[in-house]
Amino acid sequence: MLEFYKKLKFTHRRSIEALVFLVIFFGFFGYLAHVMGTANLLNSLMHTSWDLLMNTVFFIMGITVLSGALGKLLIEFGVVRLIEIILAPLMKPLYNLPGVSAIGALMTFLSDNPAIISLAKDPNFNKYYKPYQLVSLTNFSTAFGMGLIVISFMTGLGYFGPALVGLAGAFVGSIISTRLMQKLSRKQLAATENHETEGDEQQISFRREGSLFMRTLNAILDGGKAGVDLGLAIIPGVLVISTIIMTVSFGAKDPTIGYQGLAYEGVPILPKISGYFSWLFEPMFGFQHPELIAFPVTSLGAVGAALSLINPFTAQGFITGNEIAVFTGMGMCWSGFLSTYSAMFDTLGHRNLISKAILAQTIGGISAGIIAHWLYVLIF
Repeated sequence: MLEFYKKLKFTHRRSIEALVFLVIFFGFFGYLAHVMGTANLLNSLMHTSWDLLMNTVFFIMGITVLSGALGKLLIEFGVVRLIEIILAPLMKPLYNLPGVSAIGALMTFLSDNPAIISLAKDPNFNKYYKPYQLVSLTNFSTAFGMGLIVISFMTGLGYFGPALVGLAGAFVGSIISTRLMQKLSRKQLAATENHETEGDEQQISFRREGSLFMRTLNAILDGGKAGVDLGLAIIPGVLVISTIIMTVSFGAKDPTIGYQGLAYEGVPILPKISGYFSWLFEPMFGFQHPELIAFPVTSLGAVGAALSLINPFTAQGFITGNEIAVFTGMGMCWSGFLSTYSAMFDTLGHRNLISKAILAQTIGGISAGIIAHWLYVLIF
C-alpha cells in the first residue's frame, strides 16, 4: 500500500509538471504565433536556426578543428613548457591553478571554451590538479573563449582601444568566476581530493615517440579530431538558445511590409522587458538603449551569434566605444557557456556541478561588463 501511495504521489507531481510545461510552452509560442502568424513564426525559427548552423556553428567548428591541431602541436613541441615557465608565477596567485593552465587560456583564446576539455582529459595534464581545480578549468577557459575572434571583429570595426578595455574586463571576470567556482565546489569534491597530485610541474611532458614527421602528423590529426567532436557537442545549445533569443529580440525586418518569415524576425519582447531595468543597466554597463541587452543575453548561448547583432545596432546608432568595451568583456567572459557546459561537465564526469559553474560564470561575466564600462569611462 505504501508503494502504491508513493507511486501515486510521484505520478501526481509529474502530471503537474507536465501541465505547467504545456501552459508555458503553448503560451509563449502561441503569443509569438498570434503576433507573427503561425507560418511566419515557423519559417523564421527554421531560417534563423539554419543561418546560425551555417554561418556560426560551422565557423566555430572550423576554428576549433584548426586550433585543436595547433594546440596539439604546441604541446608536442614544447611550447606548453615555454608558456608555463613564463606565466606559471601568475597562475597560482591569480587563479589558484598550476602553471600549465596557461596553455588552456591560449587554446581557448584561439578557439572556444570547450577546447580545454581535450587538455583536462589528458592524464599528463590533469595529474597536477586537485579535483576542485580541475572542474574550475571550465570557468577559467570560458572567460577566454573565442577571444581572438571577438577582439578581431571589434578591431575591424575601428574599436581597437575599447576592445582592449573589454579584454581587461574579461581578465578580471575570469579571476572572479574561477575563484568562485573553486570555492563552491571544493567542499563537495573534498572526499575525492588526492593530495599527491601536487607533483613537480617541471617534469610535465606531452612528447610522443617517433620521427618528426609522424609526431607532427599525429598531433595535427588527433587535435583536429578532437576539434570536430567539440564542434558537434555545441550544436544543440547554440541552435536552440540563440534561435529563441533572436526571436524575442527583433521585430519584422521591414515594418512597412510586416512579417515575412525571414531569419531573425520575431517579437521584441526582450527589449521591452529590459526597458524596465534601464535604471540598473545604465550605471552598470552604460547602456542607453534597452535593445543592447540582447548582446550579453545572446552571448550566454553563442558569442559568435551575438556578434551578428553589432551591425544592426550600429545601423540604428546604438554603438559607441563603451558598448564595444562592454560587449567584448561580457562576450569573452561568457562565450556561450550555457550551450557548452552540459557537454563539458559530462565529459569531466561532474554534471552535478553545472548549476554552480553557471552561477560563478554569470557573476564573472556581469563583473567583466561592469569593469569594462568603468575602465572605458576612466580611460576615454
